[in-house]
Amino acid sequence: MTLILTTPSLPFSYPATFTPPSRSNPKTFRAAQQLSVDTPPPDPSPTQPKKTGVIIIGAGLAGLAAATRLRSENVPFLLVEASDAVGGRVRTDAVEGFLLDRGFQIFITAYPEAQKLLDYQALDLRKFYSGAQVYYDGRFHTVADPVRHFSDSLQTLTNPIGTVLDKLLIGLTRLRVLTKSDGDILAAKEVSTIEFLRSSGFSDSIVDRFFRPFFGGIFFDTELETTSRLFDFVLKCLALGDNTLPAKGISAIPQQLAAKLPANSTLLNSKVVSIDIESDSTANVRLKDGVVLRSELGVVVAVEEAEAVKLLAGKLEKKPGKPVRSTVCLYFSADSSQVPVRDPVLFLNGSGKGIVNNMFFATNVAPSYGPPGKALVSVSLIGLFGDVLDEDLTAEVVRELSGWFGEGMVGSWRHLRTYRIGFAQPNQSPPTDLMKDPRVGPGLYVSGDYQTSATFDGALVSGRMAAEALLRDRALVPV
Repeated sequence: MTLILTTPSLPFSYPATFTPPSRSNPKTFRAAQQLSVDTPPPDPSPTQPKKTGVIIIGAGLAGLAAATRLRSENVPFLLVEASDAVGGRVRTDAVEGFLLDRGFQIFITAYPEAQKLLDYQALDLRKFYSGAQVYYDGRFHTVADPVRHFSDSLQTLTNPIGTVLDKLLIGLTRLRVLTKSDGDILAAKEVSTIEFLRSSGFSDSIVDRFFRPFFGGIFFDTELETTSRLFDFVLKCLALGDNTLPAKGISAIPQQLAAKLPANSTLLNSKVVSIDIESDSTANVRLKDGVVLRSELGVVVAVEEAEAVKLLAGKLEKKPGKPVRSTVCLYFSADSSQVPVRDPVLFLNGSGKGIVNNMFFATNVAPSYGPPGKALVSVSLIGLFGDVLDEDLTAEVVRELSGWFGEGMVGSWRHLRTYRIGFAQPNQSPPTDLMKDPRVGPGLYVSGDYQTSATFDGALVSGRMAAEALLRDRALVPV
């Protein structure tokens, strides 16, 4: 039977001990769970670990998806997060009336797992233009989706961002991925994206002027070493859906998932320092402040790969030789009159020069990203630039964009904040396994985009897969 214990020294309630279900009748557990909701909480013993069914470590998208899946089966859990809010890398900060996403993040509406979990209408998604403006040879050139912007795409055929054959090859590649299932794509034979593009007959001009800044900005990998599996998956999602931003910032996505979880099921500002497995289902999880939590069904580790390797102490191996993907994102404020366009379009650096990879005016996409009369400028660089001071990096970005839009305009922009994100994505260059088994030991499961695909959707899928593996192992759902 599940009880709720209120610990005076801690600002939340723990599910207390319960009798795990028998494998022959897993429904007895769910019935007990439902009957105990209104049970008055007894006074806990200060010497005993606080107990629950499942402990999920990390409240990013993967951890939230795992919690959501457990919730659907009425399995008690505690979601433990080291930082002050849910979301992991998917966070937004409010600064001087602006919404600053932590790094360049775009939500594609065709993500299949996201469609199952999220309420798009409530997110109030605001669309980007389906295409881009590519800066090359001192001016901008339109690259447009012919399905959504047919008249604009006619300009694309004759511009210097690739040949006419390149544009036809893009159309054929798009048709190819649309005829394949997601499972087939993620398990297909793979090469690097750059190898795929070259073997498919794409010219150097389209590769360097469009694919490197566009997909390089998605993968944080301008060398395009990322697996062709991920290229195909993202291309399919782009063909089927829209690039968007939630009106309240990218953090609205994890916040929506968290809002559907039971009260007192998430513990913030609580860093896990060790996991002690006692049996194939029982584990003690120790927090930095000395508090010990006890799981009686299993533990799901949903933190970044490097942290998971540390916590699991040899049970999870990180393959050497693949540096993680990093990025720097700079934000500037401007008067609304000091932006060159009103369209919600992404600007790409196709010149092959400079440090800016892509930029856009966030308030053109979602006006709610800035206060009235102000514009928000988002600029993304690939890599960490660890040997360059913030002020020098800002000065170089201003100098470079002055060549794009004019010194008089860019010189009036005011720097708001710089985000250096050392771990933006896992490195998913071949060889990859985008459907890894989440089981790493008795009662231990891992989730995160490094287990699946380095996308919003991959993180959500990995969380569900970890939860479902646990549910099957504990006979809480049919095999």
